[in-house]
Order: sequence, then structure tokens, then C-alpha cells
Amino acid sequence: MVTDAARSPTARVAAAYRTIAEADRPEIWITLRQQTDVFADAAAVERRLAAGEPLPLAGMLVAVKDNIDVAGLPTTAACPEFAYLPATTAVAVQRLCAAGAVVLGKANLDQFATGLAGTRSPYGAVRNSRYPQLVAGGSSSGPAVAVALGIADIGVGTDTAGSVRVPAALNGIAGIKPTLGIIPTHGVVPACPSFDAVSVLAADVARAAAAVAVMAGPDSRDPRSRAWPSDVRFAAPGVPRLAIPEDANLSALSPAYADAFTRTVTHATRAGMRVEAVDISLLLDAALLLYDGAFVAERYAAVGAFLDSHPAGADPVVAQIITSARSVSGAAFAADLNALALARAGAGKLLAGFDGLLLPTTTEHPSLADVRADPHTVVRRMGAYTNFCNLLDMAAVAFPGEPTTGGAPFGAMVVVPAFGDQVAVDIAARIGGTPSGAVAAIGCDLAVFGAHMRGHPMHGQLDGLGARYLGPVSTASAYRLLAVAGTTPTAGVVRAAAGAGREIQGELFRVSEVALSRLLSGLPAQLGLAGVELDDGRSVVAVVAADHAAGSAADITGYRHWARYLEATGGEQP
Repeated sequence: MVTDAARSPTARVAAAYRTIAEADRPEIWITLRQQTDVFADAAAVERRLAAGEPLPLAGMLVAVKDNIDVAGLPTTAACPEFAYLPATTAVAVQRLCAAGAVVLGKANLDQFATGLAGTRSPYGAVRNSRYPQLVAGGSSSGPAVAVALGIADIGVGTDTAGSVRVPAALNGIAGIKPTLGIIPTHGVVPACPSFDAVSVLAADVARAAAAVAVMAGPDSRDPRSRAWPSDVRFAAPGVPRLAIPEDANLSALSPAYADAFTRTVTHATRAGMRVEAVDISLLLDAALLLYDGAFVAERYAAVGAFLDSHPAGADPVVAQIITSARSVSGAAFAADLNALALARAGAGKLLAGFDGLLLPTTTEHPSLADVRADPHTVVRRMGAYTNFCNLLDMAAVAFPGEPTTGGAPFGAMVVVPAFGDQVAVDIAARIGGTPSGAVAAIGCDLAVFGAHMRGHPMHGQLDGLGARYLGPVSTASAYRLLAVAGTTPTAGVVRAAAGAGREIQGELFRVSEVALSRLLSGLPAQLGLAGVELDDGRSVVAVVAADHAAGSAADITGYRHWARYLEATGGEQP
């Protein structure tokens, strides 16, 4: 949350408009809201806070890519003749505002979200936030630069082929492209509906994750929307195993980016990752299906008929890409569906046993002049490592890797199978040396008081189940701590007789419903699961001493913490 005494929501708005004036980047915006209207929304957030409403994103300012609806503001998709005035805000943006965020305006993009450089717009090519002679990356160029310049806290974009990840990389910020359908696409002008993903840009992974957590969840207006599964992992393992591309797969990288990626991999190993090179040719070949295959027909189905009318504001490169799909046959589409199914199966086998795939986000950082000189080849090359992700139903988190030797940003990304978003977030944050954040606002809280705590012998059970550490915890003063003998000594709590209990200290984790049932099935007979009251009044599930074991277990309540008991007794069994 950004709202404190020094930075209220209204103060944040004032700072944003000062930065807008100082930056002098009019090409970022297609529709920038009037400052008085944004101030009014921020003041409403302050009133909600004063009334005690919990607002996890209170006062955060949002730049919305202009292919996503905001009621009362025109949606153009960067084509003036296409513009319409929506009556309803896209559900993803609605959810941000419900959590206290405030929309600043509609941001520029590659027309109809087709491009990776951020230059295909009649509203102007968006310049890079640090190097104005270089491209910003696209197609979510405007939101990315607004975030990178500190104007907005959150950029909401779409990513079909890398349109959030590439501008994140080129501007030194974070981008989360979640599992397809986790954030509904209601209110989004479609590019390739089967593979469009509403995605998030932010200065760091933790803030991006907080936005995803608010935006995620199915909506009946999007038939492709999905819920987190009941066995979703809430954390990366303690020692993640990462695949990286073989050297031959990295030939598309510029020399500066090849060197930066090598140093990023080295940094990953120093951060505790196990790294193994694999041949990702299968993934790179699958990427070609998005634009070189029949799936481009989805782009024609979305806006092709409109572009056939030859609107004056159409970008010629975008129009050529989309209208060329007019003649794609049903047989070709069916053949590519089969090829895609084979590629997904192959990708699953290739990455089995790995927690993620570490990749460079893009190949190079071209100049505006480079793209003007060759608008097809350069942009095509930039998507070499991003295009396959949605085709293969994978999620990805882009983050700043090691900079080039000249100090320019270099972006890396962690790619994971569908619903592995949290694992990717944690790994990206760990490599980048920044705080992580939770992307799934579901699950069960679990308190542990013995050998399941971090650093103790049974914690591997929780680590293997993807449990997320939430912090230290204490029970209400109504419990006893019992040492339970066994192959692995541990402890559990039990409810005490009136006046005979103490506050017992342990650790709190977030686990999935399936993980909780698997933990129960793996507990020794002396332990069980039951509800326990915490000192703050919450009730959570906890590992407790089983009734039949409580009579023979040693009462170690006086120590109040398993680690203090072990320290005092040298770890001997009771």
C-alpha cells in the first residue's frame, strides 16, 4: 500500500501530474484523464480508507492500455476510426479500482496490439524511458513507459506474443504474463482471443503480483476465464531447478544481451538455483505458429473486416499482417491445432522435473531508426523467446536481469507451466534480489509448531507441497505444547484446561486445499490437524498432537517454542 501520511492518494496524483509535465512524453497517452477527475477518485479512496475499508492497492495509479475498456473513456486500439465509447469497464480494471487503485488514463500501444517495438501507432512511436532514441517495446508501450518513468504504479496491458514482457525488459521493470484466462479478458479488444492474456507491468515483481492477485478469478462474461486449481502451488521450492537454453538456442541474441544473460544465469546459481542446459528448439519452432501459421486468422476474425475498409489511421504494417490472414483455410487451422497439441506434449516432457525455464526476454534493443528501416525483420526477431508461451499454455514473469556491460537494462524471464505463476514470481524475485508477492488470493492458513517449521527436518513436506511462509505466529493463551516422540521428534499443540495454557509460538503458512489433505495423509500417527485460535482472534488449521498420543507426550509448554526446547535439551527425544 502506498498510502501513508507523506503519500496519500491525492498526494500521489499530484506527484504523477508533476512527473507528466516534467517528462514531456505526450506519446505515452491516447487519453489522459483530467487532473480534477483523477483527484476526485483519489479523494474517494481516502474516504474509503477513513471508513476502515481494506484497500490493498489504495492510491496506486493505473495506466490502462487502450485496447482495454474504461467506461467513459474512448477505446481506440490505437486506430482513431475504430474508437468507441464503452459503457462498462473491463472486469480486470474494475477489480483494481475496487481494491483502491485509480485510473490515470488510456495509454498508447502498437495498433490492435500487433507489434513488439511500440512504434506502430498514429498517436506516435513511444520512446524508451531511458534512451529516447531507442524503442520502448510493445505492444504495451505506453503503460510500460508510464510505469518506468514513475508516472503510474501499475500498467495494465495485454500479452499475446510478448507484448508486456518485451517492454518490461527494455525499460528495466517487471511484467507478469499470467496463465491464460486467470485474469478475464472481458472488455478487451481481441487480438488472438485463444491466446490473449491481460497482464501487468510494475516497478518490481511484488507490486505486479499484488495487482494480479486482485485481478485474478473467473468471470461469466469471459468464457475462457479460469480459476486457480485446488492444488495450486503457493511458493517455489527452497532450491529450484531451472532449465536454461543450450548455447545453440541463443544465437539470436545480440552480443551484449548474450553476455548479460550469461551473467544472469551465474547470478541465479549464486541465488541458490540449480541450473541445467536443455535444447529448447521445440519451443522456438512452436513459436512460429503464432504469426507464420494459421492462428493469425484469429486476428483477422477480430478486426480484419474493419481493416478491409481501409481506414486512414490504419498502420500499413499492422494492416498487412492482419488482412493477409483473410484466406487461411479451415484445413490449415486444423493442421496447426494438431501441431500445437504435439508441441504442448513435447514441451511438457522437455521441462518435466524442472521448476521453470530461465530465458532472455528479447534478443536486442533496437533504435527507432532500426525499426523504421526494417519494420518486419527486427520486430519478428524480438519475439523469438516470447511467442511460444501462450501457444503452449505457459505463464511467465519478466524481470530485470544483470545489465549489459554498458549499464543498459537487460530483461530475463521465468517461464512455467499453466498455474505455476507463483513459482515463477518467487524465482524471478529471488534472482532479481527483490521481494516477492502472492498472486493467488485463495488457500488455507496452516500453523505449525514443531519439526515442520523452516530449518527443521519435516519442513521438506511443506516445501514439496508448495506451502508459502507467511510469518511467525502465536496461539491464544489456551494451549499446551507437547513433544511427540518418533522417528523424527516433533511437537504439536493441544487445548489446555482453563487457566493452564500459554501462548505457543510457531509459524504460519498458506497451502492449497489439496496440499492440506496430502499433508494430513503423510503425518505420523501421533499428529493430526485441527482448528486452533491465534492470539489475534483468527482461527486456523494447525498441526496438533493426536488425542491418543497426548497422554504419553512430554509437556514442554514452558519453552513455548520448539526451537527453544531443542536448544535447551540438545535435541534429545523426550
